[in-house]
This record gives sequence, C-alpha cells and structure tokens, in this order.
Amino acid sequence: MDKISLVGLFIGIGAILGGQVLEGGHVASLVQPTALMIVLGGTLGAVMLQSPFSVFKRGLRMVAWVFMPPVIEHKRLIDQVSQWSHLSRREGLLSLENFTNQLKDPFAKKGLQLLVDGADPERLREVMEVELNTYEEEMRQGAKIWESAGGYSPTIGILGAVMGLIHVMENLSDPSKLGAGIAVAFVATIYGVGLANLVFLPVANKLKAYIGRQMVAKEMLLDGLLGIAVGDNPRIIESRLQGYIFQEPSTPPARAGRR
Repeated sequence: MDKISLVGLFIGIGAILGGQVLEGGHVASLVQPTALMIVLGGTLGAVMLQSPFSVFKRGLRMVAWVFMPPVIEHKRLIDQVSQWSHLSRREGLLSLENFTNQLKDPFAKKGLQLLVDGADPERLREVMEVELNTYEEEMRQGAKIWESAGGYSPTIGILGAVMGLIHVMENLSDPSKLGAGIAVAFVATIYGVGLANLVFLPVANKLKAYIGRQMVAKEMLLDGLLGIAVGDNPRIIESRLQGYIFQEPSTPPARAGRR
C-alpha cells in the first residue's frame, strides 16, 4: 500500500474544504451532483473518444498502481543475474535453461531463452530492445489517458459553467432558480480544475514514474544478459548493474551495446 498517495489526496481535498469553512462558506455548497455529472461524464467521453478500447482498459487497470504499486526489486534482480553469470561461467550457458521455466516475467523469460539458445549478443540486444520499446509505449499510452483527462477536465468544467450561466439567463424572471444555476456554474469550474490538478494529472505522473522504474529494471536485466553473453566477469556485471540503482530516479542509463 502506497500510503503517501492516500495522505496526499487527503491533504489536498482537506485543504480545499478547510479553506472553504475558514472563509465562512459551507461544504454543502460545493456538493453539486449536476456539475459533477457534467465534468466527469464529459471528461470520460472525451478520453474514450481519443483512446482505443485496449489502451483505455489498460489505463483503468493501471490506476491501481497509485495505491498498490507494482513490486520492483532491483537488488533481487542484481542477485539473480549475478547467480546466472557465475553459473554460466562455471557450467556454460545451457546450465541456465532450468531457470527459464521459473521466470514469470515474459521479458526476462524470452531474454534468458535467447541467451541459452546461443543468440549472438548483438542480435539478442536488437530483439530485446524491440520488446522493451513496445512495452514502454504500451504502458505510457495507458498512463496518457489520465494525463489527457487532466487536460480535458478544466475545459469541461468551463463548459459546465457556461451551461449554468445560460440557465441563469433563462430564468432571470424567476429569482428562485437563479441560485441553483449560479452554483452549478461556479462549482463545475471547481470540479474541472480540482479533479485535473488533484487527481488526474498526479495519477498520470505517478504511473509514469512507476513505468520508469520498470524500464530501469528491464534495462538492468538486458544489460546483465548481454554481459553474460559476451563473457564478462560476474563481478563486473554486478558492479555495472549496481550503477542503475544509484542513478534512480534520474534518466535510465543508455542501453547496453547501443551505439
């Protein structure tokens, strides 16, 4: 459980509601189901219109990472690659074949299988980088739907405000209906801007951060496999992989073997 996400959401919403109360306003005045329906429905429709169904579905699944982040154990990965390198150095690459059935990660399993099959290091790098780039693009497209929601939401909020003002103008002769129209107008803007900056954009950025961490782990694995393929000393491989951890959360190192 990522507690900082819960705390951040609580602080953000609490600060806004607390400010409303301190200014003498009522929290109930910010509860406008009509405005919420306009903003959420309009934003959802816009995001669905721009996204293929597979991307939209992936983005919805990924939002769980905000509170239950994917397990990424870089140090365990280093230990695993180090074990492979020592074993291959003593007994040859074929000794690693039993490990392929134990791996759950398709990327790791494919890379290790290519290594066991005796693939040329340059060919191994090319094949795995295609997998790497494809995975990164798919994940980032999923995260992008939340970024897009953060872009659409304020505009839909303004649209809701205009609709509320139109309702006000249509009922100038009936003062009893003016309050509701004005409330929808201003609260729709609050919902649009608030959801964008308190929910949608932070979610998108956190997802991109986790994708970056996953890419570092896959880069580490690929670097280790290439080191084993060219016969590097296990200590050199381990030392090089340690460098990836030290560089987090900055930009991942250049891919192994890339010219």
